Amino acid sequence: MTQARNDLPEPRPSILGITPYVPGESEVAGEGRVFKLSSNESPIGPSPAAVQAVNAIAGRLADYPDGAASDLRMAIAERHGLNPDNIVCGNGSDELLNLLAQAYLSPGDEAIHTEHGFLVYPIAIKAAGGTPVVAREENLTASVDAILEKVGERTKIVYLANPNNPTGTYLPIDELKRLQAGLPPHVLLVIDAAYAEYVNRNDYEAGIELVSSSANVVMTRTFSKAYGLAGLRIGWLYGPAHVVDTLTRIRGPFNVNAAALAAGAAAMRDAAHLRRAVEHNEHWREWLRAELASLGLEVTPSVANFLLVHFPDEEGRRAADADAFLKARGLILRGMAGYGFPNALRLSIGPEEANRLLIDSLREFLNRP
Repeated sequence: MTQARNDLPEPRPSILGITPYVPGESEVAGEGRVFKLSSNESPIGPSPAAVQAVNAIAGRLADYPDGAASDLRMAIAERHGLNPDNIVCGNGSDELLNLLAQAYLSPGDEAIHTEHGFLVYPIAIKAAGGTPVVAREENLTASVDAILEKVGERTKIVYLANPNNPTGTYLPIDELKRLQAGLPPHVLLVIDAAYAEYVNRNDYEAGIELVSSSANVVMTRTFSKAYGLAGLRIGWLYGPAHVVDTLTRIRGPFNVNAAALAAGAAAMRDAAHLRRAVEHNEHWREWLRAELASLGLEVTPSVANFLLVHFPDEEGRRAADADAFLKARGLILRGMAGYGFPNALRLSIGPEEANRLLIDSLREFLNRP
């Protein structure tokens, strides 16, 4: 006999309305060599110094990690010219995005994200009992005017990925300043700059300048992309003292593990390895963009470490068809239906072998009779 629902512990209704986040696929059944180009991971891996740092603490795993993340915060501060007291570290930037929602949203409050923004934002908002509000984008790019149009009496947070995942587009710093100036002072602007290291544009600034001059702006960053440490889950936030104080009250006392702390500090101090990762990305991102265009595929201009590739709306040549064809050749891309692009795939910039195999495979796919 099925137990009545009211006889079970009941979560908040907003929790049951959450669609779980689905990570990019990592395996293809029956295939040998597989290139995972679905999760925007670093194709050159972590700094050797980070690996060495993890190995060095392997014999001390019985000890709790430094709950204050002191050395990691100092390494970040040294690299970016910040006060370490304004930095909070987390179990990936996802944890920090969720903590912000828990701290600043009450049931019934609203938080804004853009039309094709990171899927973690509505999850964090709903988990805190808030209501997600979607602002339209223009040419697959966040619109300051559209965001400001959605601000109401219940608005407490604006989440903005800059650059945005999965489009790879970005807002210049002048637009970020215009957005902050247009928000009521009690609305928190969260700039998610997970891909900032890859951006090489004169009009781009990750958010440090705006945080330093504002009381209602925070910036989140990650070690999962350019630093190649996705497996250790390390993120950090730079914010005003009152936000740091708030998050320190609710984060776990040991929310970043010892291996992550050691690897993150070492990676942050290895500027040469980061430079190699960025140079690899710049070269192959442009090469892939040009090759995809030569195949007649539409590619959204990207400043990050991925490309959003749009496929023809033709029988046998749609994104789902391409996805199946590529998987049979050991190439895993990310389907984008969940982001509102049912006929597109997101391609992470991979190692040279994977990038060349991808173009050869797509050429074969598109030239089939």
